[in-house]
Amino acid sequence: MTDRKSSAQRLGRVLEKVTNQSGRGPATPEYGSWILGRVSESQSRRRVRIQIILTTFVLGANLVGIGVALLVVTVTFPVPSVFDSRVLWITFAAAPAYIALAFVGGVVWATNRVINNVRWALEEREPTPEDQRNTFFAPWRLTRVLLALWGGGTVVLTVLYGLQDTNYIPKVLLGISFPGIVVSASCYLFTEFALRPVAAQALEVGPPPRRFAPGIMGRTLTVWAFGSGVPVLGILLAAIITLSLHNVSPTQFTVAVMILALFALVFGFILMWILAWLTVTPVRVVAAALNRVEQGDLDTNLVVFDGTELGQLQRGFNSMVGGLRERERVRDLFGRHVGREVAALAERERPQLGGEERHAAVIFVDITDSTKLVTSRPAVEVVELLNRFFAVVVDEVDRHHGLVNKFEGDAVLAVFGVPVSLDNAEAEALSAARAMAERLRAEVPECQAGIGVAAGQVVAGNVGAKERFEYTVIGEPVHEAARLCELSKNVPGHLVAAAEMVGNAGDAESARWRLGDTVTLRGHDEATRLATPI
Repeated sequence: MTDRKSSAQRLGRVLEKVTNQSGRGPATPEYGSWILGRVSESQSRRRVRIQIILTTFVLGANLVGIGVALLVVTVTFPVPSVFDSRVLWITFAAAPAYIALAFVGGVVWATNRVINNVRWALEEREPTPEDQRNTFFAPWRLTRVLLALWGGGTVVLTVLYGLQDTNYIPKVLLGISFPGIVVSASCYLFTEFALRPVAAQALEVGPPPRRFAPGIMGRTLTVWAFGSGVPVLGILLAAIITLSLHNVSPTQFTVAVMILALFALVFGFILMWILAWLTVTPVRVVAAALNRVEQGDLDTNLVVFDGTELGQLQRGFNSMVGGLRERERVRDLFGRHVGREVAALAERERPQLGGEERHAAVIFVDITDSTKLVTSRPAVEVVELLNRFFAVVVDEVDRHHGLVNKFEGDAVLAVFGVPVSLDNAEAEALSAARAMAERLRAEVPECQAGIGVAAGQVVAGNVGAKERFEYTVIGEPVHEAARLCELSKNVPGHLVAAAEMVGNAGDAESARWRLGDTVTLRGHDEATRLATPI
């Protein structure tokens, strides 16, 4: 395996990694059809797959075209007969010989020529502008070969039959040329489909030159011309031939028109179906990807495999999802720094300096004897211990709908009731403090911490300058919670709350607390009655 992998294989590994991480596979085929395989498929298997698809369809389409041509020259226009003794050597020798030569040499050569045009991808090389041009020009090159083969057969057989009788010229010319044109057009469309995996690699270097990749309008007009225009023109020429030669009876002319009309209906439908399929599959892929994004899967990424405006749609989808991923990453980082609720509030409303007076409950948590903890352990061990400590605190605050407002060294300030209002901020804060104390004793026993809980009126809002500010709370409950935290370090259980807020927490939560002594906290004029959990 060469050191330089193709860009499509790299993209395939990325998509498979995303699939493994998300635990589910892609909802739709990456190229719009399972026939074309997966992005991660090896280039050797891809080459065999493309060769088989192209050869099968080109041979099948040309066999159908030959059958239609025989039907036209034998049934649609029975006079003069191609089974006349004068032309039997042409009908049973020259014509089959040319068909065999065209099949063995021409069709195989045409498909191999397509493979040569995309050899850069099979050799796992980075596409150059010339490789990109060859990739999108390959369907037209195959079509030119088929048109040349059918055109050569039309000229050769028309001349041979015409040398025997000039009345053969119109029917042979019409019977061979028109099926050949329609068959070549269908092969052009199907070659575009078969080369989607290679086109996806070529499109990674940028959009294709417009003259080598006709847009949806050009593709639609081409299908209309060859699927409807050419058969209708054939019916018109059949009528002109009948009127000019006078060698077909009304019944024979009616049969001829019926056969040509049936040919127009069938082949027109086939070409329109191929066109609709080529147009709809990229749209379906984008629609399925949009559904996954709507469900929250921002790892969705599309393979750009269409050279028309639909490819631009796929590329635009990838750019959109990339922007959403970046926005979500920034939102996640923002939420981790300031809290999810503050981040959501900042998104809904334009943040401004200033605050508002709100009722809130406050928890202050501080590690006991943190200096000894830091000096007695290696720095890495201290960081790991602090992360375990903070993980318990943050988890309980989040679970009780609070906000971790800030980390101050080895201390944490959490608030309840701002910025999102709560029905009973006191009950949530007290419940969170109790659960926090129990888990810290059980999960982080080597790290003792004091917890103080208070409630009251605070000023909550953005503080700082226009260029840099943060959401915070200021007020008496914050200072009271900090002083209660200091006091709790010398109290069994290391958890103390203000008795007043316990009385406002509701019967269910109040029943879990006992009232204690009354003390005057440092920096306070009035006494505060304490409460500790039962």
